[in-house]
Amino acid sequence: MKNNPLYVGTEQLARPSGNDGSRPAEIGRDAFRKDYARLLHAPSFRRLQGKTQLFPGAEDDFFRNRLTHSLEVAQIAHGIASRLNATAKPAAFQDAYVNTHLVEFAALAHDLGHPPFGHNGEAALDELMRDSGGFEGNAQTLRILTAVERKLIHCTGKPPSSSYGLDLTYRSLAAVLKYDRPIPKKRKKRDGLAKGYYGTEADLVAAIRRKVAPGLPDDRPLKTIECDIMDIADDIAYSTYDLEDSLHAGFVSPMSLAHALVSDASLRTAVVEKTNKALLEDQYEEVDGRELLEVIADVFDISLPPTFVGLLKSSFLAGKKGRKEPAVHFVDDVVPAKVESWLQDQKFTSDPLGRTQLTAERVGRLISSVDLVLDEEFPQLSRVKLTRQAKLQVEVLKHLNYELVIRSPRLAIVEHRGRDLVSKIFTTVCDSDGALLPTDWQTRYAVTSSDLERRRMVCDFVAGMTDRYAAEFHARLLGNGATIFKPF
Repeated sequence: MKNNPLYVGTEQLARPSGNDGSRPAEIGRDAFRKDYARLLHAPSFRRLQGKTQLFPGAEDDFFRNRLTHSLEVAQIAHGIASRLNATAKPAAFQDAYVNTHLVEFAALAHDLGHPPFGHNGEAALDELMRDSGGFEGNAQTLRILTAVERKLIHCTGKPPSSSYGLDLTYRSLAAVLKYDRPIPKKRKKRDGLAKGYYGTEADLVAAIRRKVAPGLPDDRPLKTIECDIMDIADDIAYSTYDLEDSLHAGFVSPMSLAHALVSDASLRTAVVEKTNKALLEDQYEEVDGRELLEVIADVFDISLPPTFVGLLKSSFLAGKKGRKEPAVHFVDDVVPAKVESWLQDQKFTSDPLGRTQLTAERVGRLISSVDLVLDEEFPQLSRVKLTRQAKLQVEVLKHLNYELVIRSPRLAIVEHRGRDLVSKIFTTVCDSDGALLPTDWQTRYAVTSSDLERRRMVCDFVAGMTDRYAAEFHARLLGNGATIFKPF
């Protein structure tokens, strides 16, 4: 570690408590491996198994939850880092290497801050905390690691303390800091969800910046290479494995994805706008409308009926003048086309082996499509990015799945109920002045000194709930709870 240009300096390996990252007696166990272990044994990490990723786990034990999603992101992130270490990085970083333990840590921790019931739970808490610093999943992740989780830390010359969270190294904390900007303390009702960190962690973020990237200009956000790898790995997993869950559930099929792009102008517009935003961030050319169907054909390796392309050509997204025809395979005759389309859909909706082959090959190709963007002044802030074609596939499928599945009426009903549960739990506990909190949370609540701190404390409690626990807690507060004696 000492001779690795990516991790130069001992300050970033220090911990908020003042302790060193690792002790001399801990032979063969570096600071990042210790952070990885502390995360793995944390209750908030275990609770991810009870938080929905896309479909409720009670519906089918095939579906992923936040924990299995995080494990998949970690595997993909490790694959990206290992490939960079074996190819581009040694030459670019003078034989340095990306620490795979730290990359896996970032991937496993990235969803800790998600509240029960997914994005609707997040929206409910943000609305309730709008005048108290807001709520956002990534900001909550940092807060969980540094304040909500409790570990008794022994410091030389000080009494033991549990006020440092898991007391992780500054470099590990930087690896989960996706948005280096403060969330406004108060926002207008029309303002959407703000991504960043809470004001309660402002001093900590300032310390992370000083210790991880000393000399970094104030107007430049900090995002480490490990965080960037985690971010891309999350997008790859989301656009691949959430799609697999949707195929298994029968919510989508290859042909239904293509048909939606052709027939639904508002959906098509939403997908194109979001995809173009992501492409422009990497300085890539915006998507041509005809490329949308190429994505479906390429990813699933299928033939599309020519009528699909004809309809898309006549839409407002017709391709640029002089552009070549899309490189997709077409079935010429109407009846054979219908049979072919049905057979191709069956392969991915009814054949588990076909889906597994799709996801395995797709993830491998995407990992191989990641390129390094070297930052010579701050190597630790170097970026990674997908090639344009890989990025296009990830973004189109990610946003298509969101529009067709997450916003579908069947899931919207579940999400709406979850939002209502979260809101009622929060307001009821706040109105009780902490009396309805479990004993250990009441102890924390008792030492708060302002209404802002108390609301943040209740928000921490509600955000940490699993879906099942939230539903049960709500029933015991406001419904027909099964028992008054079960601990909570």
